Amino acid sequence: MTTQTAQAFRELCMQQGLALTHQRQVIYEVMQSMPGHPSPEEVFGKVKALIPAISLATVYKNIHIFLASGILREVSPHHGSLRVEMNSHPHHHLVCTQCRSIQDISEAELIGFGGSHPVQQMLPGGFLAQRISVDVLGLCARCQPAVMPSRIPMQEAVPMS
Repeated sequence: MTTQTAQAFRELCMQQGLALTHQRQVIYEVMQSMPGHPSPEEVFGKVKALIPAISLATVYKNIHIFLASGILREVSPHHGSLRVEMNSHPHHHLVCTQCRSIQDISEAELIGFGGSHPVQQMLPGGFLAQRISVDVLGLCARCQPAVMPSRIPMQEAVPMS
C-alpha cells in the first residue's frame, strides 16, 4: 500500500470511528488492488496469502463493516452472491446471466446504447445485451420513518410514464 493510500485509509477509519487494525488494512489494500466486483471468498483467497492465520469469517466481518460505513458499496443483491466494489463514480453494471461476472458501464455508455430492443446489440467489451434492468435501491415510504425518524415527508412523486 502506498503511503498516500495508507494515509487515506487511516483517515477513512477515523471518519467512520473504526479501529485501524492490521487485518483491516490488509483487507482494504487487497480490495484496492482487485479489479471488478470481488466476492468475500475471492478477497479471502488473496488476503490469506498475506495473513495465513486469517479466517473467512474475519474477512466477511470486515467487508460488512466497510459496507455499513460506506467505504465499500454492495453490488445489487439480485445477482446471486455478495459482491462489493470500491468504484464510487456513478455507473451501472453488466451482469452475465451465465457466469454471474459483473462489469461496470458508465452512464454515458448506457445512454449511448439506446433502442428499446436490446437483444443482439453489443455493448463495450463485447457484452451482448439480452435485456436492460436498472436497480434503484433505497427506502420505501413504510420503512423510512423507522430508519430516518426526523425526516420531513416528501411530496408524492409524479408517476413516471
